[in-house]
Amino acid sequence: MPLTNRRILVVEDEYMLAQDMLLELQDAGAVVIGPEPSVARALMRINEETTIDAVVLDVNLGGEQAFPVADALVAKRIPFVFASGYDDDAMTSRYPDAVNCAKPFSFRTLMRSLEAVLP
Repeated sequence: MPLTNRRILVVEDEYMLAQDMLLELQDAGAVVIGPEPSVARALMRINEETTIDAVVLDVNLGGEQAFPVADALVAKRIPFVFASGYDDDAMTSRYPDAVNCAKPFSFRTLMRSLEAVLP
């Protein structure tokens, strides 16, 4: 399985969705980091962790845009998938290597999106 033993950070402020993602990713064999519900906590986690293979990143975290997190991921060359209810061309042009997994999404779609960004 492509996600087996991959360390995936989940950055999502909706508790139930974050828990569902955690369980689905664990079922797929991933090691889940988080979930982290805010920009500040996500940035802290990114700086603390020695290995993050990929990130699922909600764009809107409690009313705060997650672009500082995306910028940190780009700087550290960590691939990520936007989990967003928005289809924003500016987002995809600013982060061309990221995949936008539009909410609501199936977990199969999320898994395929993660597999697409992982090396």
